[in-house]
Amino acid sequence: MSGDWISVRLADKRLVAEDVAALLLEPADGTALPPFAAGAHVDVELPGGLVRQYSLCNAPGDPGRYELGVLLDRQGRGGSRAVHEQLAVGQAIRIGRPRNLFPLVPAEHSVLLAGGIGITPILAMAEQLAADGAGFELHYFVRSPERAAFVDRLAAPRFGDRCRLHVGDRIPPSFDAPALFDAPRAGHHLYVCGPNAFMDAVLDGARAGGWPDDRLHSERFAAAALPAGDDRPFEIEVEGSGAIVAVAPGQSAAEALAAAGICIPLSCEQGICGTCLTTVVGGVPDHRDSYLSDAERAANDCFTPCCSRAATPRLVIQL
Repeated sequence: MSGDWISVRLADKRLVAEDVAALLLEPADGTALPPFAAGAHVDVELPGGLVRQYSLCNAPGDPGRYELGVLLDRQGRGGSRAVHEQLAVGQAIRIGRPRNLFPLVPAEHSVLLAGGIGITPILAMAEQLAADGAGFELHYFVRSPERAAFVDRLAAPRFGDRCRLHVGDRIPPSFDAPALFDAPRAGHHLYVCGPNAFMDAVLDGARAGGWPDDRLHSERFAAAALPAGDDRPFEIEVEGSGAIVAVAPGQSAAEALAAAGICIPLSCEQGICGTCLTTVVGGVPDHRDSYLSDAERAANDCFTPCCSRAATPRLVIQL
């Protein structure tokens, strides 16, 4: 292991559902991998210089391996195609250290909802809760049985009858949404991951039923669709350095800063992970991320330069 990258070997690769590949990663040098908590993900360095983020779905606490589940997105940006078509068993690759933007919090009972490939972080949560003897239930939604990944693990005795599979294009009758959403109990927390439309339906239903936002937890794999904004040019001033960087239409703030020799850590480049979150001390950002809450956006004291812009002619940032 060196720096922030870890050398691993692809020990196994197999299809666990239609268009879903499970990857088993083991340390290349035989040492233990860094520990992780349920909900964590890692950056994966792929052929062609691509870096993509994938959730860890094995049980936390196993230092000898990481397991990922990757859905093939034929219309995506190329990362999943590289995983499915180019990675081979035995191949050496590099990954980042685990990061967690979707952690479990102590709760009397946890409600876990996964849509499609959203099962990956949710499965790790179920493993952790079962190991801790904590109360939980898991609802897994797929369009067809062929698309249900990791169902063998969900049927394991350690989960008892707490995991339920729901099959259908929409939320099916097997899921009693009113019973779950309309009577939020104190000490219950809800976690959801999956396609944006699925997550929006779950979160809207929960909020309509009275769930407070501080008990709703979510993670998106893709940025939510936002109204198109005005991509007019603006300037970024780096406080205390004298540097003023022009950001052109169609150019991200992160790209403009990098071209001026000012590099900001990036990961998803879609405004969903928060890696590039930067402090704003002057001006008003034009927020186009899916990471910040409404309250954090309203404060206007930070922004995501990978995708957000400026509503004022200049932003002053602090590095």
